[in-house]
This record gives sequence, structure tokens and C-alpha cells, in this order.
Amino acid sequence: MKAILRACLVLGLTASWHLASAQKGQQKPNIIIILADDMGYSDLGCYGSEIPTPNIDALGAQGIKLSQFYNTARCCPSRASLLTGLHPHQTGVGHMAEELENPTASDWGIDGYKGYLNKNCVTIAEVLKQSGYHTYMTGKWHVGMATPDRWPLQRGFEQFTGILPGGSSHLKPFPLRGIVYGNNPPVYDAPKGYYDTDFYTDNAIKFINEQKDTKPFFLYLAHTAPHWPLQAKQADIDKFMHKYDIGWDSVRQERWRKQLAMGLVKKEWGLSKQDMRPWNELTAQEKKDVSYRMAIYAAQVYCLDYNVGKLVKSLKDSGKLKNTFIMFLSDNGAAAEPGLELGGKPMSEVNNPDKFWAVSYGKGWANVSNTPFRRYKIETYEGGMSAPFIAYWPGVIKSQAGKFNSTPHYLIDIMPTVLDIAGAKYPKVYNGNTIYPNQGISMKPLFLNGKGEQHDYMYWEHEDNCAIRHGKWKGVKRLDAKQWELYDLDSDRTEQFNVAAQHADIVKDLDAHWIAWANSHNVLPKGNRKQVYKN
Repeated sequence: MKAILRACLVLGLTASWHLASAQKGQQKPNIIIILADDMGYSDLGCYGSEIPTPNIDALGAQGIKLSQFYNTARCCPSRASLLTGLHPHQTGVGHMAEELENPTASDWGIDGYKGYLNKNCVTIAEVLKQSGYHTYMTGKWHVGMATPDRWPLQRGFEQFTGILPGGSSHLKPFPLRGIVYGNNPPVYDAPKGYYDTDFYTDNAIKFINEQKDTKPFFLYLAHTAPHWPLQAKQADIDKFMHKYDIGWDSVRQERWRKQLAMGLVKKEWGLSKQDMRPWNELTAQEKKDVSYRMAIYAAQVYCLDYNVGKLVKSLKDSGKLKNTFIMFLSDNGAAAEPGLELGGKPMSEVNNPDKFWAVSYGKGWANVSNTPFRRYKIETYEGGMSAPFIAYWPGVIKSQAGKFNSTPHYLIDIMPTVLDIAGAKYPKVYNGNTIYPNQGISMKPLFLNGKGEQHDYMYWEHEDNCAIRHGKWKGVKRLDAKQWELYDLDSDRTEQFNVAAQHADIVKDLDAHWIAWANSHNVLPKGNRKQVYKN
């Protein structure tokens, strides 16, 4: 009898210990990062858009919105930086990630330009997994795919459903760009009614709901919307038919008016100059065609928002939302690819499930998406790398709830922020490999109190587009240019007045800092510079 009692006591104590451990573990918040693809600065309602985005807006109304958050101006370098807390060149993705159509095009024979995440970096998933988190991913990977050791499950994720390359048809998996489940080869048979934005969200919800224990989870939901091709569900397109017949001039002016009213931008900045025709100079057929293209783009953003709402509702229904921290952002500015005013590819390819490459909405609408800023994706002007950014943490973000904060931050700050919130430690060594020191700053104090540590200098480079920021001063140049352009972002964030000639000392200082950074962070040299493979 005593033996039985002792056994029962041991079992009871063990069960209590496991329960206490589980409860203690779940005190750590669940963490979700939702990444939009090619979405411009002003495409959300809470950043000035006419596109209804009530679910994302609600996160912003209850969380904090940053008005000066930067990405790296391109999809795969941004993903590499977001996942690792390093500058993309340190991870090996200084240019583009490898693609199956041409797997060696982004390998320039040097560490900064290999086309996949190297072993001297760790992902958020790798660190959090060691800290007791479940780690889930759905959507677009795009940081290495030629061999399975570069896939999500080999970089810290327990479960993955999505695509490995930079994009595909939204309506059906595209050849060489199929759906990957875990470590299985890509498949091209999509479920009935497939639309990738819905599909990625549904699988994310499935992963969370199938979790059997009470451990916290990390979810990385990396959408491909609203990246081209222009493809949306007809019911969503119908909501926007003829809405854009008024033209890009009028829509841009209205977005700017809303941004001014909400205090997001300053009137003295003005609107950046346009590099497309005024709307009234287009022919009637041109207006009809590009209005329809923008309607589809708006439908893609609308569906993205709907799915954010679906995820949040699922978390709320399961009781998990109250202990969940969410970040929402975009990977680069709006895309003008392939650089045409009226969009890429003929109208016959728009909303065609069998088409993919550069079926886009054109410079005219990309300029609207980036209101009020200058230029587009790939470039290091504000339009190329300014992102909407929302952090939501119910019951924790209080004093800053609903506010815009103008403190400049960028992608390298996401890793330290997540680890700070999770109580996890960034490693110096991982799997026997020396890891580059984390480059970022935790934004947690900013989220909670409105103030936190700031960067002294901020650095960028992509496809020879260079930028550096120090306080209010921002330098921009092409790598082979002799002179930097200089902008005072306090008075001219739309970058209309180059004041380099008036501030030679500042330019000299920025140049010295950028060169030192480039030579110490694998930006330079650039290796054999094989052909540029664009996506």
C-alpha cells in the first residue's frame, strides 16, 4: 500500500510539475509575423488608402503604427534580414535568392552573394524553437531552395506549407513553383477553390488549432499578395470595378489628403513628382484597361485583409489572442515592374490563372501605392523601402495604442524585438557554426512607452542602389555614381530637394560610414557578378 501511495504521490507531483511547466511556458506570448509582398506604403486604410482594410486597421487602432519603418527594397533580401536580424549580405542573400529556373544566377562566388541563407546566421524559428516555442510557417520562403537543407524545416520551422521561390500564380500552382508540404517535393494539384492568400491563412490556422500542448507558438505567415500576377477572386474584383475610373491623379491626391488628416505626413513635404502621364492624357481604352488592373490589385489587398481578420478571429475564438503578439508589414515598396506606365503584359494575361511573369499594374498605380513618396521597389528612395508597420499586443500595448510613432527602425530590428518579447537569447554559436552578432535594436520599449534606443546610422544596398541615414539626413546614390544625393527627411521626406552641395561635410561623413559598413558586412566586394536574375 505504501508503495502504491508513493507511486501515486510521484505521479501526482510529476503531473503537477508538467502542468506548472506548461502554464509557465504559456506565459510567453505567441508571436506572429504577417508579411505582405510588394504592398506600398499607402495601400492600407490606416495609412491613407481607399481600399477597405478594416481588420488590419483594427490591429493598428489597438496597437502601434510606425511611420518610418524601412525594409530592404526587395522581397528576398527583406526576408533574409527579417528572419535573421542581419543585413542581407551577411546572410548570403545580398542580391536575389536562387530560383529553380536558374539556380546559380544569384551565386556570385562570394559570401555576400550566394543566393541562400548561410550557416553563419540563425533564423527566428531556430532560436525560438530552442526556447520552447512551436514554429510554423506558411506562404513564401524565397531565401534558398536548390537543396533541401535550405528549406524551412531545416531552418527551424516544425511545419511548413507554401512555395519555396519568389512567387507563382495566385490561382493555381505554376510549373516549377508548386506547393510544398513540409519536406515533400512540390506538387501542382491545388485544392478546389484554391486562392493562395486563403490557402496560406487556412493552413496557418490549421497548424495552430492542431497543436496539442500549451507551449507558445511562432507563426511566420509570408503572403505573396499583392505581388504580381494580377489575379483575384471575381467576387472581390466586383467590389472595385470602375472605382478607379477617376484615375491615378485623383486617387493619389485623396490618399495624400487622408494622410495629412491623420498626421502621417507633413504638408511641407508635398507630393513627389510623377513620372507618368496625367490621367487625362490617356486614351479611353487605356483608362479602361488600367482601371481594371488597379481593381484587381485592390481586390488582392482586400483579400489579404480579410484573411488577417480570419486569423485573428480564430485566435480570439480559441482564447489565444489575448496572449499573442502580432506584427504586420510589407517586404518592399510598390512594384513598377517591368517599368511600364500601363503595366506589364497584355490584358489577355490579366487574371489568367496560367500566366505569371510581370502581369502587373504599372508605374501609374505603383506611384499611388507609394503615396507620397518617390520611386519604387528595388530602389533606395523612400518609395522603394518605406513600409507600413503595425505591432499589436492586446493588454500590453496601452499608452501607444492607435498612435503613429516616427522613430526610424528597419528589418534588422525584428529579430531582437521578438527575442526580447519571448525571453530568448541570441546565440554566438549554432550547430557548431559561429553566428554573426545581431545587428538590430529591440523595439519593445518603443511599443510599450513610445521611446527606445535608436540607430545612429542606418544602411542599405540592393542592386547597386545605396542609402544611408543618420538622424534626419539621408544619402542616396548608385554605387558607381561619383556623388551622393542628400535629403533632409524632416523637411523633405519626399526627396525632392537634393541639398548635397550645401552640406559637403555631412556627405563626407555619410560616405565614410557607408563604405566602412559595406566593406565589413559582405556588401563589397561583389564577386564575379553573374547575370542578374530578376523576379
